Amino acid sequence: MTTTTTRAGALVSSVSALEQTCWVIVPSFNEDENLPEVMPRIVSELRKLGPNSRLLIVDDGSTDNTVAVVDALQEEHPEIDYMPLGRNMGKAAALQRGFTYAYESGAEVIVMMDADGQDDPAELLGLIGKLDEGYDLVTGARLLRKDRFIKKYTSRVYNKTTSVIAGVPGRDFNSGFKIMRGKVANDVQPMMYGELHRYLTVIAYWMGHRVTEVAVQHHPRLHGSSKYGLARFWRGFMDLMTVRFIMSYEHRPSHLFGGLGLLSSFVGVAISIYLTVLWILGEPIGDRPLLIAGVLFIVVGIQLLVFGLLAELVVYGRNRDNRR
Repeated sequence: MTTTTTRAGALVSSVSALEQTCWVIVPSFNEDENLPEVMPRIVSELRKLGPNSRLLIVDDGSTDNTVAVVDALQEEHPEIDYMPLGRNMGKAAALQRGFTYAYESGAEVIVMMDADGQDDPAELLGLIGKLDEGYDLVTGARLLRKDRFIKKYTSRVYNKTTSVIAGVPGRDFNSGFKIMRGKVANDVQPMMYGELHRYLTVIAYWMGHRVTEVAVQHHPRLHGSSKYGLARFWRGFMDLMTVRFIMSYEHRPSHLFGGLGLLSSFVGVAISIYLTVLWILGEPIGDRPLLIAGVLFIVVGIQLLVFGLLAELVVYGRNRDNRR
C-alpha cells in the first residue's frame, strides 16, 4: 500500500478505506441487555467490509451478565473478540487498550462506538468512506439528539465552549461514534487517560490530522440508564484545560511559566519602585499591605521562572532519549 502525505499527519491511501482492515472498538460497562441487540447489527455491517474486519468488546469491569452474553455472541459471530479489563477503569482506558490491541493486530481503520444502541451501525460504511476524501478522523455528529432535555442542552454549551477554547471547528466533540485511520489511533492513545477521550477530535487536530464531522442519526438508549452524571461537565472543563495546555506547551513549557513569571516579577518591581519613591519622600511604608504584595509578586515570579526552566530540562531530557 502506498501513501502520500498531504499535510503533517494527514495520509491519503491509494486503497479505499472500505477495502482496508477495519476494527470496531466497543467499550462496555454493564450493558448485558444491549449487547445481544447491538453487536449483531455491527457484525452485519462489518461483513460488508471483508473477512479481516473485527469487532472488539472491551469489558470495563462489568458486574452484570456480560461474560455469558459475550460467550453466546461469539458462538454465533466469530468476528467478535473480547477483552476484559478486570475492574472498572473508565471509558478512556478501555478505548486505549482497544486502540493498542487493534493497531498491533494490523487494523488500518479503527472505529469506536458505544454499546447502548444510540449509534446506528447502518451509518458505519458511509463514515468509513469519508476517509477517502483525505480525512484522518471522522466524527458521527449527533445534531438531533435523543437524550433528556438537560443532557441535550448542557451538551450544546459544552461543545460550543470546547470549540472556542480549543480553536477547533466542531459541533459534537463528545460523540462516541468516530472513525479514524490506524495511525491516528496509535498517535492519540498516549493521551487516552482519565476522561480525555472526550477530546479525541481536538487532540488529533492539534497533532496535525485532518478531522471532520458528518451528521448521523441518533437513537434513544435501548435499555438501562446512562453511566454519567452532571459532574462530568465540570470535570470535562478541567480536562479541556489540560488538553489545551499539553497541546500548546508540551514542547515549550517555559513560554507559559516564564511569561507568567516575568509578568509577576514586573508587577512586583513596579510596586517596589513606587514604594521606594514614597520612602524617599519621607512617607512610611513599613505598614502598607502594598509592600507585602510587591515582595510576594517578586517571589512568585522568580518561582515561576525557575519552574519553567526545570520543565524545559524535562522536555530536553525526553527529546534526547527519543533521539537515542
